[in-house]
Amino acid sequence: MSDLPFTLDQLRILKAIAAEGSFKRAADSLYVSQPAVSLQVQNLERQLDVPLFDRGGRRAQLTEAGHLLLEYGDRILSLCQETCRAIEDLQNLQGGTLIVGASQTTGTYLLPRMIGLFRQRYPDVAVQLHVHSTRRTSWSVANGQIDLAIIGGEVPPELQDSLEVIPYAEDELALIMPVFHPLANSDAIPREDLYKLHFISLDSQSTIRKVIDQVLTRGGIETRRLRIEMELNSIEAIKNAVQSGLGVAFVSVSAIEKELQMGVLHRAKIDSVVVKRMLSVIFNPNRYRSTAAEAFTREILPQFTNREIQLSKENRRKNGTAGERLADEKPPVDSSAKLST
Repeated sequence: MSDLPFTLDQLRILKAIAAEGSFKRAADSLYVSQPAVSLQVQNLERQLDVPLFDRGGRRAQLTEAGHLLLEYGDRILSLCQETCRAIEDLQNLQGGTLIVGASQTTGTYLLPRMIGLFRQRYPDVAVQLHVHSTRRTSWSVANGQIDLAIIGGEVPPELQDSLEVIPYAEDELALIMPVFHPLANSDAIPREDLYKLHFISLDSQSTIRKVIDQVLTRGGIETRRLRIEMELNSIEAIKNAVQSGLGVAFVSVSAIEKELQMGVLHRAKIDSVVVKRMLSVIFNPNRYRSTAAEAFTREILPQFTNREIQLSKENRRKNGTAGERLADEKPPVDSSAKLST
């Protein structure tokens, strides 16, 4: 086959239709007309001599050939983006893009501070932050859509051989309550007294709720005995509910630093119990790592933890001098910016 039977624009259109579920919404997302999208799909099907969409239903459904082309098309477009970013890197951080991923809590409360510090040092680098579940974030890193990510959950088993997972920092789960709660004056709450309190939590189907329950269980707390009186859909809503006296909750320490400084929430200690989870940095060692990603890893990550980031010997071998710099160079730590543990 001397000439490719498709163009990059046609692959982009195919991907947009699959994501949006209709030709019209795909056209809107690409800022082109619907007839133009339809014509490109017709040309693509004629060039490949296979139907790509089942047009019998209301939603545009890919055929088997369509799914196959989409799978390879994603990889082709990802490599194209990677190529463009590698060329941008020749400008030595005078431009380019850094794409960072995070699971929900770290992405909401920790990464914005990290990105703010990075932008102060490298104002010409555009930064994107993608906040999703640990699973979705891991797949995005594996596919090259994200340079690196900080996650609080477990990498999916099917990706553990593809990703480098580096223990980064311990994130403590704190028991918070209203400042006027009767137990707010106690030095430490007996573990058994936890089961008498009224708890506010995330929805039981929430990924973050499942992670929190796993961490609490490892800490010796029987989550099935906790009296869940209210379920909300965000950490911010939970903090506001606790502050209003509607109950108590377990949340990441990184999510309550501002409230503790302002004195509007009380962080209670539990007798002989400290509940922590490990945050990890993940990246794909087989993908191109931009200069911006190297700078973020080397200069920013160590500023927010009191744990030294260590790379395995295998990773140093794969990443050469960049990996050696990450393992061996540790800038002075700004103690005011550390992740609380």
